[in-house]
Amino acid sequence: MTRAKTAPAKAARVKADILIQSRRWDRLARAKSIIRRALDAAAEGSKTTSAEVTVVLTHDKAIRELNHQFRGFDKATNVLSFPSAAPDGHIGDIVIAYETMAREAKDDAKTLGHHLSHMAVHGFLHLVGHDHENPREANKMEALEKRVLATLGIADPYADTDVVKAKKSSRKSR
Repeated sequence: MTRAKTAPAKAARVKADILIQSRRWDRLARAKSIIRRALDAAAEGSKTTSAEVTVVLTHDKAIRELNHQFRGFDKATNVLSFPSAAPDGHIGDIVIAYETMAREAKDDAKTLGHHLSHMAVHGFLHLVGHDHENPREANKMEALEKRVLATLGIADPYADTDVVKAKKSSRKSR
């Protein structure tokens, strides 16, 4: 009897501690596995050989407080990244808010899982030095996000956004 050869399991590039601080995340039972897969893809796409991150899955109230405290914006946001200068391999923390992420996914006709993947990739890329403070940086980061998400079988997260918003806007103006 011959055995079929299987490819060895790919070693994770990212060690992630994922903390759930809101029961709302129970609505997406696969959240941790989605995040782990997205982080590994982001590491590979950004040519990061290994990293440790902490991901906090929280709610709008908590992320609003963080956004206000650290960025001066008194509003909830989808994802925040906090880079670390620690020499131990921990590159930082990513915080994702359920309500904002879920609302965006619904508004843009995306699945929660796909949008969560995008937020994890986006947050990770910030931790490894990418940004979108000016158009050149934004285009570079967005292109990398698209490439990484494509490896996960996720369509361009920016492509349909304008189309969906335009349709909603035209419906409202009727």
